[in-house]
Order: sequence, then structure tokens, then C-alpha cells
Amino acid sequence: MEKELLSLSEIFQNRIFRIPDYQRGYAWQQRQLVDFWDDLVNIHPNRYHYTGTLSLKRLKKEQIDSLGDDLWLVEDGYTPCHIVDGQQRITTSVILLNEIVLFLRNLDENKDKPDNEITLGNETLESIVSKYICRIRPPYELVTTYLFGYEEDNPSAEYMKYRVFGAGNPGTVNETYYTKNLKYAKKFFAENIGKLCEDSGEGCLKAISVLYENLTRRLMFNLYEIDDDYDVFVAFETMNYRGKKLTNLELLKNRLIYLTTLYDDDVLDEKDKSALRKKINDAWKEVYYHLGRNKNPLSDDEYLRAHWIIYFKYSRNRGDDYIKYLMEKFSPKKIFEKASVLVEPEEAAVIGDDVIDEDENSKAQEQKAAEAPKLGPKEIEDYVSSLKNMAQYWYDSYYPLESDNLTQSEKKCIERLDRIGISYFRPLVTAVIGRRDISADSKVKLFEAVERYIFVEFRFGNFRASRGSSDFYRAARQIYAKETDIDELLKKIHDKTTNDMSFAVQNFVAKIEKYFSDGKGYYDWNSLKYFFYEYEDMLSGLNNIDKLNNMPWSKFIKSEKDKVSIEHILPQTPTEPYWRNMFGGFDEKQIERLTGALGNLLPLSQKINSALQNVGFEEKKHKNGGRRGYEHGSHSEIEVSKIRDWDASAIYARSEQLLGFMRERWGLEFSDEQTEKLIGLPFVKEYQ
Repeated sequence: MEKELLSLSEIFQNRIFRIPDYQRGYAWQQRQLVDFWDDLVNIHPNRYHYTGTLSLKRLKKEQIDSLGDDLWLVEDGYTPCHIVDGQQRITTSVILLNEIVLFLRNLDENKDKPDNEITLGNETLESIVSKYICRIRPPYELVTTYLFGYEEDNPSAEYMKYRVFGAGNPGTVNETYYTKNLKYAKKFFAENIGKLCEDSGEGCLKAISVLYENLTRRLMFNLYEIDDDYDVFVAFETMNYRGKKLTNLELLKNRLIYLTTLYDDDVLDEKDKSALRKKINDAWKEVYYHLGRNKNPLSDDEYLRAHWIIYFKYSRNRGDDYIKYLMEKFSPKKIFEKASVLVEPEEAAVIGDDVIDEDENSKAQEQKAAEAPKLGPKEIEDYVSSLKNMAQYWYDSYYPLESDNLTQSEKKCIERLDRIGISYFRPLVTAVIGRRDISADSKVKLFEAVERYIFVEFRFGNFRASRGSSDFYRAARQIYAKETDIDELLKKIHDKTTNDMSFAVQNFVAKIEKYFSDGKGYYDWNSLKYFFYEYEDMLSGLNNIDKLNNMPWSKFIKSEKDKVSIEHILPQTPTEPYWRNMFGGFDEKQIERLTGALGNLLPLSQKINSALQNVGFEEKKHKNGGRRGYEHGSHSEIEVSKIRDWDASAIYARSEQLLGFMRERWGLEFSDEQTEKLIGLPFVKEYQ
């Protein structure tokens, strides 16, 4: 293994770099980019900056042949290499180099010039592009070969070529978690180069020249060239414990590709090894596509753990036990260790009329033992196919409204589950979505039962958050493997919810009594917004007018000062004459209880000026200056606006009404005594 300290200028001498398929994509984000930029612009003149290790492995002949149109450059004397370690730094450097080139091209004085007439220091732009970015095959210039890039089956390959380097217009290029990092890095360097130029005033070109010099000649790498007999997969796994740690999904991909190389040819020949490797790459490409589809990428490790719960028999494990299980399950020793399997012998064709006696026939039917790897290729193929297929359903569980796999009713149910806090039910919901043989009606009933369970057990009953998790993790696999019927599972959830009902009600009553004692009443209930959102949804259905678009959940759950979305109709400081007139007969403690009562709280569909929250009820109902009134708000506000006066009786009556909705919506059972405690206003009846 050769080791040298070299600059980028020396490293790029007659080499083609490719990120191999077992590597992750581009993982650097703002923090790493800021550190890289600060190191670069602060290199002292005439000094060097050590930036880390670069490990390369030359491509073998069969790998070189896969270069296709780029093979001409190998024939021209270039050495094709896989980057085993250091790809994040090299990728970052190449993106910055490309942005320097684009910046220079777009300077006013250069806009009409070809690259061979634009200079940076002692080099032309043409020579810089030819050395670090791409070469164009003469004489017809039909083939452009990029010196740095990803193997074609990597999802970042097209993005790097078309969106970072700007190689024409290929049409749609899918974005993933990793391509978004490439996109951000490109934008980051474009903005910082522009700012560097602005800050340098008349010395813009000088500043860019120093930046280029620092990048290509003063950043130093320890270069390792890995020998052919060195296990590159083990090297990659070991090396990447440094720096930005690999995710478990990234580690597992490398491990599975590594395993494909270990099978004997009589178990898996070269064509089959290549096909299995392609299946692994396709699976990861699909997984990363779905995880990165939204502007807020989904966690790859959370998906890997959820799929493990769905695919393998769940045992009560914690933390990172799932990846330990997977790395043990898919370990090299499972390839090298052999297991005996029983194989039916081939029966010889019998020609003639001879009768075979019973003993001879028994011997002919005996099974013989053969040896095979404990972990067969089919087991790997089945696992990665499942990982690939389930990714779309995992995405659907987070973003149901975007799904092509769900009916409108299913979308509404899953959106509701995400609002309430789907918790440990997401693997089960994902498995159910993936069962295309289950009717939409059955799925809706199950999703509704899950929502009721979550509300009763956790939002209402305040049970421990992990209660029942093992049972429903196991249910996820049973649904996936078709080991249980969905109707059985539906009954199980329903029965469990009903059996826990009395305890949940007792817990809720005790919790609300404490909230009243603490002074804020229902305002302290952490599921209040979810409850009111469901109430608003019910009113929307009754009125056949959807006003939830004016009160989207994403804004409704904000709690910043200017986005408070729950109002006390009777203000917490009722100083206006209207309130003194209506509630003058109550003492301070009773006013506090009335203020925090469920019936006195109202969700607002838009920002309300805090200066107006203490006005009288009539003013609240009607438009006042720049503020609209209840009568033009949400269904809940309109309902309140129809009440003539807001007094203690109105608060009591609305509290009773809302608890009635709660009882009916989630199938709750309150006694009369418990209802009175939940209303929390025993003195109102006495006052009347």
C-alpha cells in the first residue's frame, strides 16, 4: 500500500475517479462546508494545509470495460480509480472547482470569450476544465468524459453530471437526500465565491486566483493506493468510522455488496453475482429516492429499523440492536460456514418390465446431504427486494396526500395518525399499506382503530408511551407475512382499547383536576390542539364546507407568540367592563377555573392581535379594525359567534357539548360524576 502526500493538482494527473456502488452518496452539509471553506481561505501564503486521507483502488480489467463511452480516455493513458476513502473531500473540491469556472465565465469581461481566452493566473479556463472537470474526445467532440463522478447505477450520477456540471438537459432528474446535499454545496460555493469577490473590491480576480491556488496546490492529501489483494470492502467499512459517520443503511449496503463477492462460483457465477449486485444497487437507489423525495428528508436509519421490525421476527431489542442483528445476519461467516441441506436424488429412468422390490425403492427415495452456505444468495435477494418495495409505503405513511397507493379515505386516516403522533405504529401502518390484497375499507377500519387506541391510551389515558409496542411490532410482521388476518388484528386493537377504557378515564379525570389546581385548566392538556382540530373537522363535515384550509395543521401547532392558535374567550385578565359585568359575582379562583375550562377555549384560524384579546364578547364576534371576528372565522368560531352572551352558563354548556363530542368521537364512557369533574365548574350550577 503506497502512501504519499500530494496536492489536488498532482492527484488529478491522468486519473479518472469514480465513486463505487458500495459507497454512500455525498453527505457533507453546512457545518462541514463552512469548515472546509474557512480552512481554504485562511491558508497562510507559502504554507500548506493537511486535509486528510485519500484511498484509491485501480479498476480491474472487467471493471474498466464497464466505463463504456469513457473507455477512450483509458486508452489515452488515464488510470481509472475507485475512491475508497476521502470521497467527501474530493467531491467538495470538484464542486468548488466547477463553481470557480462558472464564476469566471460569467464575469462581464469574459461573457463573450471562449475558455481558451479566459485566464486564471498562468492557466486558461480550458486547461483547468480539461484537468479537473472533463475531457472531450476529438475530433468530432461527441463524447464528454467527466474525470470525477459516480458509477452509473448510483442515484447521484445523473445529478452530478447534469445539475452540478451542467451537461445539457436530460429532462427530469430525481432528487434524493444525497443529491440535495450536492445541490446545497453548489449553491454554498457560488454564494461564497461571489461574496469573496465583493469583499475584495478591485482585487476580485486576485482573490479568486489565491482561492484556486490554495485549493489545487496547498491542500495536501495522504494518498494511499490499495493493492489488489487488499479487501476493499473491509477497508471501506473500517475507514469510514472516521469523519462523518456512515449511517447504518450505508454500512449495510457495503456489507451486502461485499457478500456477493464471497460466494463460490458453483453457488453464484459471475453473471449471477453481477445481477445480485445490481439488485442491491437498485434497491438502495429506490430507498434513497423515497427517503429524499420531500424537502425534509426521512431518516434512513429509522427506515432500516422499521423494515427490520416488519421483515424479521421482532424481539424486544433496544437502541442499535437492530443493526447488530442485521450485520450478524449478513456477515461473511454465514457465507464461509456451510450447512447441511437435504437434496432429493435424481431417479434413474427405468426401461423394461422388471419390478423393483420395496427395499430397493426405499433406497432410491432416500435423501442425500449436501453442503451450502448458511446464507444463500436468494435470502439476500429477498431481503433487498423487500427493502426496496417497502420504501414507497414508508414514504406514504409520512406524506399520505402525495400517495398514488392510497384512497382518499386512507389518506385522511393516515394524515390523522401523523397529527396525533403515530409513534410505534408506523411499521404496522407501512406493512398494511403494502398489502395490496387487503381492501381499502378494511385498511380504513384498522387505521381508525389505531387512532382511537393512541388517543385513549396516550393522549387521554396518559399511559406509558411504549405500552403495547412489542405486540404491535410483532403484528407488523404478521401482517406483512400474511400470518394474521386483518380482522383479527382489528378486533385485538378494539378489545385492548375497550379493556383499558376505565383506567384511561380515571387517569384523564385525575390529570384534568390537577390542571385546574395548577391554574391553567385544559390549556395545559398537550392534546388540546389535536382535539379541537378533530372537532373542527367534524363541523366541516356537518356544514359540508371545508375551512381547514384556513387552519392547516402545520400552522395550527405552532406555538410562537405571534402564532398562538388557542384563545381564551373569557380572557385571563378580564378587565373590560363587559367581563366585569358578566363575571362580577365570581371570586378570583372561580374566574381562573372558568378561564381554563374546555368550553372557554377556542381554536383560531388566523393570527389575532394580542392587544385585542381582552375586548368584550361582542367585539370579538364582529370585525374590528384590521381584525376579523369569530363570525368570519372557522366553524368553531362561527358556532361560538351565534351565542348571545358569554357568561358562566355558556362556558359550562359548551364544556358539556365538547365532552359529548369527545365521548362520541372516541367511544369513551364517562359516569355523571366523572363528567362533572371534567367540566370542572361545580359552582356554576350553584350560581344559577
